[in-house]
Amino acid sequence: EKQVFQLRAHMYQARSLFAADSSGLSDPFARVFFISQSQCTEVLNETLCPTWDQLLVFDNVELYGEAHEMRDDPPIIVIEIYDQDTVGKADFMGRTFAKPVVKMSDEHYCPPRFPPQLEYYQIYRGNSTAGDLLAAFELLQIGPGGKSDLPPIDGPTDVDRGPILPVPLGIRPVLSKYRVEVIALEHQILMFSVVWGKRAYQMSALQGSVCTGCTGREAAAALKERGTGSLLADLPENELLHPPLNIRVVDCRAFGRYTLVGSHAVSSLRKFIYRPPDKKAQHWNMTG
Repeated sequence: EKQVFQLRAHMYQARSLFAADSSGLSDPFARVFFISQSQCTEVLNETLCPTWDQLLVFDNVELYGEAHEMRDDPPIIVIEIYDQDTVGKADFMGRTFAKPVVKMSDEHYCPPRFPPQLEYYQIYRGNSTAGDLLAAFELLQIGPGGKSDLPPIDGPTDVDRGPILPVPLGIRPVLSKYRVEVIALEHQILMFSVVWGKRAYQMSALQGSVCTGCTGREAAAALKERGTGSLLADLPENELLHPPLNIRVVDCRAFGRYTLVGSHAVSSLRKFIYRPPDKKAQHWNMTG
């Protein structure tokens, strides 16, 4: 028996991808395969932790079988990560697999199954791990009423992104403002910058540079006289969803050339988070 579905692939972020370019970074995008259809996210330049924040919608997906079988054992989704090159074809970076959460037309779109929550999927390149994908997938049956009976897509509108749909509210993480501060020793020979997205900020070139990459947005902070730099960033309130901090050390050569010296990834920022003291608790301790 033929059943018609709509697949929604909520592609939020990848993390800890390997560096495919000589710069120590990559220009990653994801391609999602389901049955006979495939779609791609946008390409994010020069990052190892791309935040695509993109919803891919697969319409008119035809499946054959019993309804209960499709709900309990849906087809597998294949997700491949590529590095976009300016010349030639894209380079394969890794692959992962996922199964969508299935909603039949006679079921309600409500907790605890819906909306689906973002999950980490391990990315593999051959037998080696090659990062993680943070995403969610849902397969919605189209009933007799057509697509009008499907749950609406409630998401923030970003006119700058054109036709690209962001991950809807209720699935995307709740973000809060964080200020990232970095203190560098031996900063007299360094230029410090933070890679945080799409725009590049130029710094005064000294003898070297340290580039810190995090999520998919770009910002930059020059070292002050005492060797400190800071920037504001939107990060998920859930600390488990914080992206790693990727640090690159680059040697500045003549004629604007840069050579990668080395890199390091701080996988978790949890131990570096400043938590202000609880003034109420202190007050109770003093009065006690």
